[in-house]
Amino acid sequence: MSVPSAAAGGMPPAGLPDDSPSGRPLAQVCHSLVRRLPTGTGAASVRTALDSLMDRHTAFRGVRLFAERLDMGAGDPVARIRREREAGRPVDGDPVVARAVVLGYADGEADLVLVADRRVAADRRALNRLASALAGPGSPVTPPKAPAPATGAVSRIRTPARITDGADPLPWGLGDPDRAGLIRTVKLAAAKVAADTAPALLVAATALVLARYGASRQAAFGLLAERPGAGEVESAVTLPVRDGATVAELLGAAADRMASGGEPLSESTPVRVLLTEERPGESYRPAVAPGFPATLDWRYDPDGTVGGVLHHDEGAVAPAVARQFAGHLDRAVRELADAPATTVLGDIALVTAEEAAAVRAAGRTPARDGTPPVPLHETFRAVAAAQPDAPALSGPGGTLDYAGLDARSDTAAGALRARGVRPGDRVGVCLDRDTDLVVTLLGILKSGAAYVPMDAGYPADRLIHTVTDAGLRIVVSSAPDFPAVAGVTVLSPAELSRTDDGPVTTTATATDADAIAYVIYTSGSTGRPKGVAVPHRNVHALLSATADDFGLTPEDTWTLFHSSAFDFSVWEIWGALLTGGHLVVVPYYVSRNPEEFHDLLVRYRVTVLSQTPSAFAALKEADQRAPAAVAVRLVVFGGEPLDVRILRDWFRGHPHTRCRVVNMYGITETTVHVTAHTVTPPDLATGSRTVGRALPGWSVSVRDTAGRVQPFGVPGEIWVGGAGVADRYLGRDELTAARFVIDPATGERVYRSGDLGRLRPDGRLDHLGRIDDQVKVRGFRIELGEIRSVLLEDDGVTAAAVVLGGDPGDPAGVRLDAYVVPRDGSVSMADVRRRAARRLPEYMVPATFTPLSELPLTVNGKFDADGLAPEAVPDPGPTPAADSGEPADDPVLKVWREILGDHIGPHDDFFTTGGNSLLAVRLSGALRRAGLPPVSLRELHIHPTPAEVSALIAGRAPAGEPPGPAPV
Repeated sequence: MSVPSAAAGGMPPAGLPDDSPSGRPLAQVCHSLVRRLPTGTGAASVRTALDSLMDRHTAFRGVRLFAERLDMGAGDPVARIRREREAGRPVDGDPVVARAVVLGYADGEADLVLVADRRVAADRRALNRLASALAGPGSPVTPPKAPAPATGAVSRIRTPARITDGADPLPWGLGDPDRAGLIRTVKLAAAKVAADTAPALLVAATALVLARYGASRQAAFGLLAERPGAGEVESAVTLPVRDGATVAELLGAAADRMASGGEPLSESTPVRVLLTEERPGESYRPAVAPGFPATLDWRYDPDGTVGGVLHHDEGAVAPAVARQFAGHLDRAVRELADAPATTVLGDIALVTAEEAAAVRAAGRTPARDGTPPVPLHETFRAVAAAQPDAPALSGPGGTLDYAGLDARSDTAAGALRARGVRPGDRVGVCLDRDTDLVVTLLGILKSGAAYVPMDAGYPADRLIHTVTDAGLRIVVSSAPDFPAVAGVTVLSPAELSRTDDGPVTTTATATDADAIAYVIYTSGSTGRPKGVAVPHRNVHALLSATADDFGLTPEDTWTLFHSSAFDFSVWEIWGALLTGGHLVVVPYYVSRNPEEFHDLLVRYRVTVLSQTPSAFAALKEADQRAPAAVAVRLVVFGGEPLDVRILRDWFRGHPHTRCRVVNMYGITETTVHVTAHTVTPPDLATGSRTVGRALPGWSVSVRDTAGRVQPFGVPGEIWVGGAGVADRYLGRDELTAARFVIDPATGERVYRSGDLGRLRPDGRLDHLGRIDDQVKVRGFRIELGEIRSVLLEDDGVTAAAVVLGGDPGDPAGVRLDAYVVPRDGSVSMADVRRRAARRLPEYMVPATFTPLSELPLTVNGKFDADGLAPEAVPDPGPTPAADSGEPADDPVLKVWREILGDHIGPHDDFFTTGGNSLLAVRLSGALRRAGLPPVSLRELHIHPTPAEVSALIAGRAPAGEPPGPAPV
């Protein structure tokens, strides 16, 4: 009987496998065996043996046999390549269950290549039996199982969907989605280990590296290995890898997992480990194609020689990272093999000193400007002298030129000195956004003191805490009800503008650049905010690092959009005034009305705009509707993570070649900004998370919990060094020592940010969120622990938890949810909310307060919010009897429910039922789309319920006429 030639056809072309009914390509569920045939055994005798098997067992009729004669010896490199190619071809699929190829060579040798579907020949033992039966008739063999019937449509994908759909299966892989499906191979170095521990050692080494790369105390992967008495078993394996565990403990755990198996393997498992024993005279492939984002094909010999290859999909793992990962696997094998059994895993360094130095160097950008740092007010004085008539500051009260702002701030400085302010003092400022605010800040710096900004909207308790914690003796405020604190004098801006108290000194008090310029308070996990003290030199460095790159000139017009208590304002105020630009103050209510804010941008021809992504989302919608175009040439994002996809509409109207968009990462403790990345349209396509390279003079590195440098791509805590690191936390020596640390590798003082990130080989940083329970809500940095502490100080609360809720993809929809265990049934959630609002600023007051009998906990003792439904706090006021019904056709109530949900009633307060300033903007737009007049944020604070807004709108319309749409 003739045997078809393998080259003549009958087999699928290499690399184009049919897919299995399960959705995994057949190449991933096929395995292969190459065995040298006994001398004198060839294709004809194998054909005879197969015919005999088919006569005895009909299932063998699914085996196809091919033969090919090669005109070279068995040891020729071309022959080896041919064997490997045949061993890497999957079977055709049902009805073909296995394929046998006999390769004959010119020197008389012959090889049998068997490839089979694991659903019919489950493991290596089955292939070995079939090979023995074909090589020597009469050998016992178990018939193959019938292939499982196909169910549903057969997937034709060549790589798992998790790679091609833009997902990130391996956070450390830095893969390129456009290269998904391109499989590359990296060779793993051979090593000599104890033969009896080789399998467990390879599994342990893999687990150690995966745990380090995942910044986790455990490693999870799929394992395909031969277990005594069970054949080959593929399962999901999880191994604990603690720094405090010993080498012996890790090796023991690996051996136990191999013996006992694990859970069924999931298709979502990104890493697969193949563990194969090399045997003389045969070559075995547990999978003819890797198929997973990363596949480790480990091999070990009976004499203890280990090695292998790493297969990786470039859609999941970049080539540079794959080479790095392979190097660390090699190092882990050597370290575990050579280390004493009692060695602690935390003492095993996978990253060499040379690698760590290269990673640190990639995250550092040398400073560009070598000029000595100068105090802010001295720089301002030089700018004012150079352009005295140029516009410096505009606000509701008019415009000041540089000479006028210089003179008014001199007057304020003189008034402060007359009241005893001395260099090194701290002066509080609690003013609305207006020209008086900027005059006062500049006057404080000229007096030699540091300013301590407080938002005018803060509750009294928070203001009192800031005044006492900062040791203030003087506060400048126009609020008539600023809380009284013993020994503290409250001055109005008008009192700082008087010149009848004596001559005004026009020279600023001498101040060193190392002196503190400002102290900004940020949320604290202990329940009280903490003050960050920032020197003049830091702000000088920030502007030196950005002015040339951003092209900042006196021709620019900036906006002061943010609260002076938010560090973004430092960038806005001093970025404008110290480069000779024109600073336009945006009043609070204008900043919360996108249409009015857009009008301001057009009116003043603003060129430099700083925004949080949350605020910008509303502005870009107003920009699309507005008839007049803005002149903005530079948009700087900061304060919270940017989802670059929100820029699609913006780039259509404002191409990136005309309006540069820069995404910046920064922290109050590192002087506003740390990195910068110019966003371009390709970033939108990939959903890039990068925040760019470190600014000149700054450095970033990513560390594990022990402070070790993480390799490229591997997540960890972001450490920031360089010119922006703040001086200290005011009066918090212990906290300062814990967060402002000395890098043992460089001796440099750095700040441990608490942010999660990963560094790319080109030095760009990806920001991945927070490690602790700190969150960002609409640009504000919030410690959830602070809110919880405030709730627990309530006598009516015995336990509490606060979580981030709402829609994480919608900046306006993100909210804080509080879960409270009341002391007894008489405690009202409205009262708990009211008491919390006395201590917390508006943006920190939870949107929902849900009473619970007890806090549900996970097995790890953490609060478990899964399955809980947060509840909005009902309006504590009585519902008027006459209005107890809900008009079915009330258009205002319908819009209200569109924004906040169907549970809203006509007398529910917007701000106590989940509303916030961004949702207020959305509510106003929804009213407009419904043909109703929009409502400003100021009006909503006065009329916060649907019923009141309905009455307000009705009062605007002429008698007898329904309210019409607002003019555009």
